[in-house]
Amino acid sequence: MSINKASGTDDASKQLRFQSAASHTRWLNGLLHAIMVISSVLYLILLMLYMVSPESVWPWVTGNIMAAMWVCAASLQCARRITRWREQQFASGHGLVGPQIPPGFTQRLASRSWMQPVLRYVDAHVFFQAFPAMAALGLIALLWQLPLPVNLASEAGYFAGSVFILCAFAVLVLERHWTLKNPLEWPEAAKLAPLLRMIIAVFLLSALALMFAQGTTVWPAHLLVLTGWLPALVALELFLRALMAVFSPPREDKEPEFIAGSLLAAQLCWPPRPLQFVQKELHQHFGIDLRQIWAFRFMRRAVLPLGAFLLLTGWMLTGISEVPLTQRGIYESFGKPVAVRQPGLHAGLPWPFGRTLMVDNGEVHELTTGSEEPVTATSVAVADTAEGPAPESANRLWDSGHSSDKSQIIASAANDRQSFQIMNMDVRFVYRIAMNDDAAMASLYHTENMPVLIRSIANQVLVHDFSSRTLDSLLGSDQTRLAGDIGQKVQAQLDHLNSGVELLATVIESIHPPAGAADAYHGVQAAQILAQSAIAGEKGQAAQQLNAAQQFARLALDTATAQNHENLDQAQVMALSFDAENQAYQAGGQSFLTERYFRQLTLAMQQHPKVLIVDHRMGGGTPPVLDLRNFTLPFTPGADKAAHSVKAETTR
Repeated sequence: MSINKASGTDDASKQLRFQSAASHTRWLNGLLHAIMVISSVLYLILLMLYMVSPESVWPWVTGNIMAAMWVCAASLQCARRITRWREQQFASGHGLVGPQIPPGFTQRLASRSWMQPVLRYVDAHVFFQAFPAMAALGLIALLWQLPLPVNLASEAGYFAGSVFILCAFAVLVLERHWTLKNPLEWPEAAKLAPLLRMIIAVFLLSALALMFAQGTTVWPAHLLVLTGWLPALVALELFLRALMAVFSPPREDKEPEFIAGSLLAAQLCWPPRPLQFVQKELHQHFGIDLRQIWAFRFMRRAVLPLGAFLLLTGWMLTGISEVPLTQRGIYESFGKPVAVRQPGLHAGLPWPFGRTLMVDNGEVHELTTGSEEPVTATSVAVADTAEGPAPESANRLWDSGHSSDKSQIIASAANDRQSFQIMNMDVRFVYRIAMNDDAAMASLYHTENMPVLIRSIANQVLVHDFSSRTLDSLLGSDQTRLAGDIGQKVQAQLDHLNSGVELLATVIESIHPPAGAADAYHGVQAAQILAQSAIAGEKGQAAQQLNAAQQFARLALDTATAQNHENLDQAQVMALSFDAENQAYQAGGQSFLTERYFRQLTLAMQQHPKVLIVDHRMGGGTPPVLDLRNFTLPFTPGADKAAHSVKAETTR
């Protein structure tokens, strides 16, 4: 009996929602058409604003509203698909003719042959949900590429904020209507209401940012940026739901499921109860009732005492402070400095009854009197390569400006008249906070900005000291002694103010004279360089000539010595040969001379094989005449043959 009663109730509820499907479809069609028209107008406005003023707040406001509307359109499209199916089933189930529903995009898409294999396993409305979600994500991503919006300079923000509040009220009326809708008549209305609350939140946050975007406040711009996260997260959830719906193929005999609900948008309620919402979802979808689990009941009872204990413990731990190695801590109890703590862990009263303020512990700083920011001496600097260009700090040229230079007025005299000149100086101070406790407290409570104080006192001392110095005395003085005098005066002023600062060194890096003195000094330097180069050239040429003369003299001496030794050796050889021949002649007499004659004749015959022998008996008693003249006969054919014949006749 109860089964029949429950079955009758289900049939009645089913009949009710199927009968109302036609009116629901008309409602959804009107909303979708309105969203399409408003989105088109907003798209044109956004495009124009992006081209005209991309740094204003209006592109962010327009883009966030468009993204929220596209996300809502994806859910409305999914709900319209279900109401259309119910309308068709109601008309066919009761035999009613009724108004014919025009074929939509789904039917036209399914009629194409190339889409039929895809639509057999994937519902076409999955694409209708995924595409608007992706478009909303893409629009939010493009907005995040824009620079941070600047505040308004007119009263247009109040007017636009008022319009957005009215729009949020209109959407609130529709949201209340769907929230109070009977679930038996329209089950999807309660799931569409969170999407409308998301649009209401976007309208209200945009109105709040526009109304307060005045002056130099920054939080309205950040609020507009954070507002885009709301439609972006909901769009991402809908896109993931569409991807999960791909794995559940559609069935024509089963009522379609509403897959465009948003768990994130459902949290936009008051009071927010995320744990209760998760518990309800687990119990409804998986049948898990967390209220029946003992562990969760114990955790619910113990969460408040445990949270209070953790808060108390955390508050008590605020009394423990850690002082780093490079700092010292000044402990204050009820606003009064009590002690100076060294590096390490220390315990005291919790905040706000006790706190520890940090000061430097021997950290060395460097400060220039110019516009350069203070440089920490212990900071790690990037090393310059040996092959690369020189660092900027090594540039000390007079004709270039330096940020660390400070202009000073010095005394001058021109044409027996008092005057002044301007010089640029790079004076640096190396300082630290003194290591005693009194200096640490003085540096914290007596000085608000240490570098500004030191630079101001140093400039006063430099102006007073250099106003009585001339250019000649300044360039000719010892810079070390001058830096020591300046450092003592600055330290005296700092001690008088009880600043707790200790000057370690005062360094005068460079002194740049005035323009006229710099040009004259450049000329002196150029003349000195030319004179030194000329002297060096003459010394080199003299050394070259001296080396050449020494080399020539040495070569001549060596040549004469060698020739002398050769002549002496030859003379000794000739003397020995003469003595030997003389002894041979004394011993052999005429035979030695004859033998020597034939040996010389043999040697001559070997050296001159062509010998002409003339017999004195030729010519019939008349001695022959020898022509010893040297001449060359012209070459004629047969001359060699005639010469041979003459030579032969002569020989015979």
